[in-house]
Amino acid sequence: MPEPLSTLVPAAREGDQHAWDAIVDRFLPLVGAIVRGHRLSEVDGDDVSQTVWLRLVEHLGDLREPDALPGWIRTTTRNECLRLLAARGRVRPVDPQEDGAAGGLDAVEDDVAADDLLAAERRQLLRDALDELPAGRRDLLLLLLEDPPVGYEEISRRLGIPIGSIGPTRARALDQLRRTRSLRGLGPDLVGGERS
Repeated sequence: MPEPLSTLVPAAREGDQHAWDAIVDRFLPLVGAIVRGHRLSEVDGDDVSQTVWLRLVEHLGDLREPDALPGWIRTTTRNECLRLLAARGRVRPVDPQEDGAAGGLDAVEDDVAADDLLAAERRQLLRDALDELPAGRRDLLLLLLEDPPVGYEEISRRLGIPIGSIGPTRARALDQLRRTRSLRGLGPDLVGGERS
């Protein structure tokens, strides 16, 4: 069982090398996945990774909630990847003498990987936010999202709540979901509606 972030983060702030090593070991795969998603070279990926860990050393004291560390690492890594790509101007070498040279020199490619990565990050944030909800509210939201849809009668039976309270409970659950640590700071489009 890995040590909780509530223990590791304060220990790392105090300079505990074991805590730092545990944090890096735990989140290095996340950093690597985001770097690969941006299709960076190995050298550029190493630069991004090194910058992320340096930023963490600089800003760990600013992190108020230890459980927010995964989101901070995810956001910082993505920002560093995008910063590096912007600095490089997304240059793609093309041999103009080659027949059908990858669409020619004027070809413009959509960055599908960035869109896919953003969608994956949002799905993970939503899963993290659902984990913050009380079990009953989380179960209700998950049942309402089932495909094929589950009827209110079945939801009432499974959760042991009156049919008439499903709608109001859903509204309260969505409101609470919007205010979770995992979704704080994101736009309202992730879970719908206005934020309070």
